[in-house]
Amino acid sequence: MTPQELAAARDKTVPDVIDSGLKVLFCGINPGLLSAATGHHFARPGNRFWPALHASGFTPRRLTPAEQATLPRYGLGITNVAARASARADELSQAELRDGGEELRQRVLRYAPQWLAVAGVTAYRTAFGEKGARIGRQERMIGDTRIWVLPNPSGLNAHWTPVTIAEEFGRLRTAAGLPSLEGAGEES
Repeated sequence: MTPQELAAARDKTVPDVIDSGLKVLFCGINPGLLSAATGHHFARPGNRFWPALHASGFTPRRLTPAEQATLPRYGLGITNVAARASARADELSQAELRDGGEELRQRVLRYAPQWLAVAGVTAYRTAFGEKGARIGRQERMIGDTRIWVLPNPSGLNAHWTPVTIAEEFGRLRTAAGLPSLEGAGEES
């Protein structure tokens, strides 16, 4: 991907991977430029979302971003708080995150996943006005949907290692009542 192609992806959007009845709807902050250029969520090679998804047992093998359409077979989906792509999440305004939080709330009410898993505590705090929120299960619900805040899987988030991110994803998988698929082999 050339720098010009990445620059052209600024402000584009990436379609949600979403359907009714999901067990867990993962929610990123917003698409990065590579995600917008490719149309695949969490596409940057240094992003730890796909490795954590597998290491925590959500998927039987490590999926690539290009395989995101297979997530619903595992009861999973992906969306974002803010739709527009940027080079860094800190380019989003607080108003944009708050507006995105309201739009996310409407999507959650429409599709009614069992869990909404927001990847990024700072974005969650802003989008939902929960200044004291911490990583883990939240008291707030959206309709019947429970909320879990995950660490941001971006490679820029040095406070969390790949192992500790996967452990937190695993706590969510357990809370969602999903069996571990790690090492289960691929379904045909």
